[in-house]
Amino acid sequence: MKKTYIIALVIMTSATFSLVQAKDKKDKKVKPVTVEQNAQIKLVSSSDSISYAAGMAATEGLVPYLQQQLGVDTANMAEFVKGFKEAQLRVKDPAFKAYAAGMQIAGMVNDRIMPNMKTDFVGSNDSINSANFNEGFIAALKNDTTLFTQKTASKMFSDKRTAIRDSKNAVYKKENEDWLKTNANKEGMKTTASGLQYKVLIAGKGATPKATDKVTVKYEGRMIDGTVFDSSYKRNPQTTSFHCNEVIKGWTEALTMMPVGSKWEVCIPQALAYGSSQAGQIKPYSTLVFTVELISIDK
Repeated sequence: MKKTYIIALVIMTSATFSLVQAKDKKDKKVKPVTVEQNAQIKLVSSSDSISYAAGMAATEGLVPYLQQQLGVDTANMAEFVKGFKEAQLRVKDPAFKAYAAGMQIAGMVNDRIMPNMKTDFVGSNDSINSANFNEGFIAALKNDTTLFTQKTASKMFSDKRTAIRDSKNAVYKKENEDWLKTNANKEGMKTTASGLQYKVLIAGKGATPKATDKVTVKYEGRMIDGTVFDSSYKRNPQTTSFHCNEVIKGWTEALTMMPVGSKWEVCIPQALAYGSSQAGQIKPYSTLVFTVELISIDK
């Protein structure tokens, strides 16, 4: 997106305007809005011209934004313009603001909130269906406690989601533990007292850093299924520097055993990595597999 639009909220709610107008016909307190199409304009003064030009300039990058971010088909630009005009006429109408906000939140629910909640239930015996989700959402907003109070509903959902996550985590944790048992038997793989596994790919002949030393390394990190979650090789420069005691325990232990010039494969059990915590795309109880090159100790 080329620009941040001051009129973003108006744009996001433009699809609601014709619906609002239909609703207004039932509301005697609010007069229907009539939008003049193809209005002729005359530029009499310099201010008229610069105002008109400013309006045109403000649309730079807008069409791609409408297409890519809001899913607007440019074949329906006449409807978009109609909605924009109606919004400008009713922008200070409290009832219209509330209605438009409802449409905006509906988009957020459908695009982000509900899909994220559904994800946790994938692979379980339960699932979230859109119809009941929306009814529960509306009931909470209307303070309708016929079926649940919001507190009861929130606890029910949270408990169920936690139980599903714990079950999935238990399966994933065992999968990683079994992988480490098998990996320990691979040729050249060594295991320390802490459970750290490493294999020397290139034996360096330089000094070995202490925990307080700052080092420069190249590395690639991946999950046991081969998914790469971080790699200095894909950046410029390819090296990165830090103190050995500023990283996860498995890294600190490995680095303080590696002579400069070494290249190792290091397999770090979850207890020496992030444990039960989620770290970006790294799931709880993940074993981390790194290829590490120790370039130098920085004095």
